[in-house]
Amino acid sequence: MGKDYSEFFDMYTDFQCFILANMNKGEVNGITATHYNIIEFIYRKDGVTGKQVATAFNVSQAAVSKQLKFLIENGLIAQNQSSSDRRIFNLNVSEKGKFIVDNSENFRENVSSKIAAILTDKEFKTFTRLLGKVVSGLKS
Repeated sequence: MGKDYSEFFDMYTDFQCFILANMNKGEVNGITATHYNIIEFIYRKDGVTGKQVATAFNVSQAAVSKQLKFLIENGLIAQNQSSSDRRIFNLNVSEKGKFIVDNSENFRENVSSKIAAILTDKEFKTFTRLLGKVVSGLKS
C-alpha cells in the first residue's frame, strides 16, 4: 500500500499559499520561476548577453530569447547595445526587476528566520537536511 500523503499535501498547500500570498512581486503578473531565475542571474552578472544566459541555463538561444522578450516588454530587464561591438546587446536588470529579486531574498530570509525560531536547533538541522534531500530528488 502506498504512502498516505494527504496530511502532507494539506500542509504543503497551506505553506505554498502562505508564500504566494505574502511574496510581493510589485505590479508584475505572470512571472514564472524561469523568469525569476533569469532576472536574478542578470542581476548578479550585470551586462551579460543573451548567449551567456542561454549557456548558463543550458538551453538554446531561441528558448532564452522568448523569456528575455517577456522580461524586456514588462520592464524587468533592459537590453543595451554594446559601445565596443554594435552586434552585441548587454542585459541589465531594471529597478522593477531589482525590486523583485531583493524582495524575494528578503522574504526568504524572513521565512527562514521564522522557521528557525519555531524549530529547535536539532529539528532545524533535520528539516534542512530533509529539504535538501527533497530538492535534490526533485531536480534529478
